[in-house]
Amino acid sequence: MLVEFEKWVSDYGRVYESETEKSKRFNIFKANYEYIQEKNKEPGLTYTLGLNEFADLTNEEFVARYTGALPPTDADLTIPAEPFKFENLSAPASIDWRSYGAVTPVKNQGSCGSCWAFSAVASIEGAVRLRKGTLLSLSEQELVDCVTTCNKCSGGWPANAFQWVISNRGIATEAYYPYSGTNGFCNGNLASYRAASITGYVNVPQYNEMALMYAVAMQPVSVALEATSTSFQFYRGGIYSGPCGNTLNHAVTIIGYGVAGNGMKYWIIKNSWGPTWGVGGYMYIQKEVYNLPAGLCGLAMAPSYPIASPYASA
Repeated sequence: MLVEFEKWVSDYGRVYESETEKSKRFNIFKANYEYIQEKNKEPGLTYTLGLNEFADLTNEEFVARYTGALPPTDADLTIPAEPFKFENLSAPASIDWRSYGAVTPVKNQGSCGSCWAFSAVASIEGAVRLRKGTLLSLSEQELVDCVTTCNKCSGGWPANAFQWVISNRGIATEAYYPYSGTNGFCNGNLASYRAASITGYVNVPQYNEMALMYAVAMQPVSVALEATSTSFQFYRGGIYSGPCGNTLNHAVTIIGYGVAGNGMKYWIIKNSWGPTWGVGGYMYIQKEVYNLPAGLCGLAMAPSYPIASPYASA
């Protein structure tokens, strides 16, 4: 086991401040390693787990550092959402917006609870690409620094981010306003550079995976879910089927859906934990679980998506 730990430390560039700390982390690594091995032996499991950069963290540490979805109060939402319209909707059996060039490479929020910003940005990037034909990598740090109705690295909500981009009349590129993963001050000069803009946002009807499918068939959609379980922490591949509840604490972006060869339906989630987590940074999660209207892990409880401006910038 020590050999595996030392290899992992080398692979992920871990440096510990003392031998005591290293010993503590080894024991946590060992417990996580054993959990992964045992979980993967479960008969009928539809997914696999594996070691990743979170292997020396307890589940409590992981949740505290790498989630960050905080549902807003009504007072925060000053710009009303536009209604979701069921008229003239259609949805193919499967879609993957990566195949249409509407998804930027997986990003990494680091140990900053800014998932809400990454979720919102991924949805805006997709909407702008599908409206304007250009895929831009947009700035999460601008949202972390400037959205006053969110709590920077201590959490937030995608709809609050959409509202700020609307009121600011746009958002800068990631290259212009780069990510630091820290609680910064809003840089008005950088935020005044508007590479892309949105005119509104839509809340998809809650507890309705059919409506969510119609929405995802149009563009990537921001959702929140519960990312608390150890199996979520170490997801490696396959179709994730739980266990999880619906206490929403992490925001991600659904960028597609499909049906596996065995008939199991799934959503494709773009996460913000870097490409070493999951399947290159993505998760396939079970869709339309029987008698679970909230969706697996609560993903159908609060979906929303932005409406891209017909202009490149305001």
